[in-house]
Amino acid sequence: MISAADILGASILIVDDQESNVSLLEQMLREAGYTSVTSTMIPQEVSALHRKNQYDVILLDLQMPVMDGFLVMEGLKTDPFDGYLPVIVLTAQPGHKRRALQCGAKDFISKPFDLVEVKTRIHNMLEVRLLYKQLKDYNKTLEQAIQERTAELRESEARYRSLTELASDWYWEQDENEKFTKVFGPALEMLGIRVDSFAGSKSDGQDMGWNESERAELRSMIAARQPFLDFIFSRTDRDGSIRRFLVSGQPMFDRACRYIGYRGIGVELAPGNKRDSQG
Repeated sequence: MISAADILGASILIVDDQESNVSLLEQMLREAGYTSVTSTMIPQEVSALHRKNQYDVILLDLQMPVMDGFLVMEGLKTDPFDGYLPVIVLTAQPGHKRRALQCGAKDFISKPFDLVEVKTRIHNMLEVRLLYKQLKDYNKTLEQAIQERTAELRESEARYRSLTELASDWYWEQDENEKFTKVFGPALEMLGIRVDSFAGSKSDGQDMGWNESERAELRSMIAARQPFLDFIFSRTDRDGSIRRFLVSGQPMFDRACRYIGYRGIGVELAPGNKRDSQG
């Protein structure tokens, strides 16, 4: 929320080639409680002053020699750091009001000045301006937080994969169609199969000596999107020896909660391992 103190402390620049007008506006604003009011009678300086100070509102006279208010607004539009034109034009010409608004001015104050109109229009303008800046700062902070969180997640993912590689013989990921997309470790050498046939078709399992009941149970858990821990399955090699493997996995979902596959770890059980007696 924007407080009264925020509004009264906002920075205001008065631009007018008539010293009497500048003095009158300065007096009116200071009597109203504004504490950060500056002025210039040289319109060519306005763009440079705004880039340096980023005023919350600029009170801009339209009729000035050498460089009128319309040219000043065109110069202000080139500021790469502020896409908002915080200008209230000062004019005694009714016909200039529409043109000024079309050029980007946010409001106007008629000459000769009316105290109530001056205070009301400046207050309203500053309230909108400060809300705009507050939203801009919030979006910037949010974007930075998202970038930092994304970096943290990537680092966490890298640590997770590193630890799983150390704690297991292989790490694996597969997509929603049960096709393996990532495998780290000697999975090919250990299993003696192509990576994409680990949870593959029934005929693949028969050809490679996999226990079909175990494979069917594993496939049913994957199809149900269920996590599994220390699941044991086995295969019989061509020489008749039986090898057992221990795998754990969990389903993966994207930010929209859409299922995108599984990931997990696996180890080959050594003969005599206590877990080897399970199943």
